[in-house]
Amino acid sequence: MTDTDERRPDAFVRTDDGVSVAYQRRGTGLPLVLLAGQANNHHWWDGVREDFHGSRSTITMDYRGTGASDAPREGYSTPRFAGDVVAVLDSLGIERADVYGTSMGGRVAQWVAARHPDRVRRLVLGCTSPGGPAAVGRDASVRRALALPDPDAVRQTLTELMYTPGWIARHPGPYGTLGDPHMPPHARRGHLSASNRHDAWDALPSVAAPTLVLHGDQDRLTPPENARLLAARIPDATARLLPGARHAYFEECRETAGALVREFLG
Repeated sequence: MTDTDERRPDAFVRTDDGVSVAYQRRGTGLPLVLLAGQANNHHWWDGVREDFHGSRSTITMDYRGTGASDAPREGYSTPRFAGDVVAVLDSLGIERADVYGTSMGGRVAQWVAARHPDRVRRLVLGCTSPGGPAAVGRDASVRRALALPDPDAVRQTLTELMYTPGWIARHPGPYGTLGDPHMPPHARRGHLSASNRHDAWDALPSVAAPTLVLHGDQDRLTPPENARLLAARIPDATARLLPGARHAYFEECRETAGALVREFLG
């Protein structure tokens, strides 16, 4: 069995509020924390994770409420998720790591870097936003489509927000980015609330790590204007837009996006 074998069991850490959080470490080398999107577990990264294993170990986690982690009734917020990330690093004895967060994971990563600057060497924020009144929200038609009572219709909408029609035709799924199907309803609501209430605007100038901001320029789930806001607000940050890409740019534009991240991390 190798270090990257997905059959390896999860490890667990107990957070300061008593929640058991599952995490996974694969590969060998410098640590890279990969943070998934809202209501997703570590399988969000299955399509691209191995691209970083040439020189790095990757660390993922199942957010509270997802995967093998506990699903408490309360305690869902992006700062709380960031605290869980630090608990994982402590459990592994890692003092400093690179952090790559996408979608809600990018919101979580903002708090990790702002509140724990000594723990983050380099930061990558993908398809995410600063939250709060400064952020650019999705348009009303997208909000209405995602609020429909028909779960199949919502799943279809989410798939089309994640990937272009050409990608969907060539890759019929299943997709690891459409949410953990085994989440209890209260945890799903908790994740939605956590993402919606995120507002790191005032904290972003405290980010000390060099930062790369990536975004698909056709992203309607999180509009790409947010990438420019983040890059302007975070010291020593650079934004790169990927032409033609939607929300799951990291998977559809795997070769280009992965190369940008690896070059930035050094």
